[in-house]
Amino acid sequence: MTTTIKPGHAIRPARGPIPVSRPRLPSAGKLLPYLERIDQTRIYSNWGPLVEELSARLCARFSVPPESVVCANSGTSALVAAILATAGRATKERPLAIVPDFTFTATGLAAQLCGYEPVLASCRASGWTFLAEDLLAEPNLLERVGVVLPVAPFGRLVRQMPWQSFERRTGIPIVIDGAACFDLLTDCPAVALGTIPLALSFHATKSFGSGEGGCVITTGTPLAHRVLQCLNFGFEGSRNTKVASINGKMPEYTAAVALAELDDWDRKHARLLRVFKVYQAEFKAAGIENRLWGPPAISCTYVLLQCKSSRQADNLRAALVEDGIDSRSWYGDGLSGHDVFMNAPRIKVQVQASLKPRTLIGLPNAPDLRVHE
Repeated sequence: MTTTIKPGHAIRPARGPIPVSRPRLPSAGKLLPYLERIDQTRIYSNWGPLVEELSARLCARFSVPPESVVCANSGTSALVAAILATAGRATKERPLAIVPDFTFTATGLAAQLCGYEPVLASCRASGWTFLAEDLLAEPNLLERVGVVLPVAPFGRLVRQMPWQSFERRTGIPIVIDGAACFDLLTDCPAVALGTIPLALSFHATKSFGSGEGGCVITTGTPLAHRVLQCLNFGFEGSRNTKVASINGKMPEYTAAVALAELDDWDRKHARLLRVFKVYQAEFKAAGIENRLWGPPAISCTYVLLQCKSSRQADNLRAALVEDGIDSRSWYGDGLSGHDVFMNAPRIKVQVQASLKPRTLIGLPNAPDLRVHE
C-alpha cells in the first residue's frame, strides 16, 4: 500500500534537502568562558572542576542528592560502568543479560563488553519495551541471568518502582538505559530516578548534547562511588585497579560544552517544542494526529510517525525521499537485525501484540528548523 502522508510542508530548512537530524550545540562564543577556565587551571581530565560543576548542576536539575550524578565520556561508557558497578562482569553461573530487542545497538554491546550474552526480549506494542512482570514468567531463564537492562525507548521513562520490586524478588541487578531521557527527567524525576542506576547519553543527537558524553544517575551514594571507580581504571584512593573497569572519564573540554549547553538549554527545549507543535497542527489537519509521537510522551529530540505495517513504513520513506525529506528508522529492525546479535537467544513477551521496530519512522527535527505559520 502506498501512502501519501508527506508531513513537513510547513517546516523548511534554509536551503537544500531536509535532514532528519541537524544537531545544534553551543557556539564558540558560548564556550569561550569555560575554555578560558581550562587554560587557567590546566586541568584537562580526572574529575576536573568543570566536570564537578556539571555533576552538581545536573543533581540540582534532577532534584537528586549531591554526588548522585557521575559524568562519563559517552553514553555507552556510562552504561558499561553502571553494569560493572551494579552486577560486575558475567559469571559462569549467570552469563546472561536480558535486553529489549527494540533498542539501539549500544545496549547490547554494553552487555557484551561486560562479558554477558544478550538475550533479546520482544517488546510490548503499547509501551515499546518489556515490563518486570513479563520476565517473572520466565523463572528457569532468570536462574542464569546476571543483569537486566530495561530501556527507555526514545526517552519514554521507565518507572523505577516495579524494577526495584523485581530486584528484591529475584536478586538480579537492574540497570536502566535511559539514553534520551534528559528532558523528560527534568519534568518528573521522581518516577524514573532512584537507587537503580540510569545511564544518559549526551550525544549530539540528543536533546541535551555535548557532542559525546553521558552520565549515570543513582540516589544510592555507595553505588555512585562504585560507578566513578569503574570509570577510572578501578582506582579508589590509590593507583591499584581493584575492580573490573574502563577509562570512561569525561574530559574537561566535554564538560565545557555540556555546561554551555546547560546554560541555554531551556531556550533550545522551547524551540524543539515549537517545531513539534507545527507537526501536531499539520497531522491534525490531515486526520492522523493519533499516529504522531513527540513530547511529552517521548524526548523532544524526536518526531515519530507510527505506521500500520513495515511495508507502509518502507513506502512512506520512499515517498519522503522523492520530496527531498530525510527520515530514519532509528532502531532499524532491532538488535536482532544486527549481524553480531543475529544468533542471540530470544524470549517472546506473552502479550496481545509485540512491537514491529521498523514501523516507527523518525521525521526531521532540529531546534533551528524554520517554521512557516
